[in-house]
Amino acid sequence: MLTRIDHVGIACADLEATVAFYRETYGFEVTHTETNEEQGVREAMLRINGTDDGGATYLQLLQPLSEDSPVGRWLAKHGEGVHHIAFGTDDVDGEAASLRGKGVRVLYDTPRRGSMGSRITFLHPKDCHGVLTEIVTAATGQDEAPATDADSPGR
Repeated sequence: MLTRIDHVGIACADLEATVAFYRETYGFEVTHTETNEEQGVREAMLRINGTDDGGATYLQLLQPLSEDSPVGRWLAKHGEGVHHIAFGTDDVDGEAASLRGKGVRVLYDTPRRGSMGSRITFLHPKDCHGVLTEIVTAATGQDEAPATDADSPGR
């Protein structure tokens, strides 16, 4: 079962400048940063609020590591903006299987590592009314003590 909007992914050309905008304009602060080589991005997670299921809702700012990464290609085609929406679930494997059974194409056969140690998969945008959709199972305790890496923007 999907339990919340986990995050909205926003593609950006300059992570530090985009973090500064969200900090100065809305008062949002970075709670986690990391470089995810497998996904080809540097990212910053800005926590918006807690949720009824104990998780949280975030903005995920994504700067591609290269022009030929998935986010890099998307950014070149569409420019900066909303890249995807992610829904939280306690069981990404079960949710992916259920969605496959309903005819939705799941892009990864096996969930991959996502932000903050989560497990993720994506759904094909053509099966989701044009919206790239991510399904996320948060790592246990991810909201208790978020870690940041050395290249944390604006920290």
